[in-house]
Amino acid sequence: MEKPRSFRAFWPYYLMAHRNPKCRVLHFIGSTGGLIGIVLALVLLNPFWLLAGLIFGYAMAWLGHFVIERNRPATFGNPIWSFIGDIRMYLLWLTGRLEPALAAAEKHIETDLAS
Repeated sequence: MEKPRSFRAFWPYYLMAHRNPKCRVLHFIGSTGGLIGIVLALVLLNPFWLLAGLIFGYAMAWLGHFVIERNRPATFGNPIWSFIGDIRMYLLWLTGRLEPALAAAEKHIETDLAS
């Protein structure tokens, strides 16, 4: 696959790298831990919690990719878009709109590969 030139082009492939619900659960746990780290860093005025939250968040996500999905985290090739994708996926999950987004991404990928 050619490297995507926009986040819009990247997004369906990002979602398909998270097909397994167990991988997504680890992402959500990691993202929640990362958010808690940010809040603690701000409340306690201690940057340690920001660092701890980031390390925990990425460790959980990468565990999901290496152990469950058995694929390479998008962070390595597209760190900014991957971070934006993590936030978007987390918000879709929180609002109950992730499943339709996954179905749309799968359809997009199938169409893209067929052409």
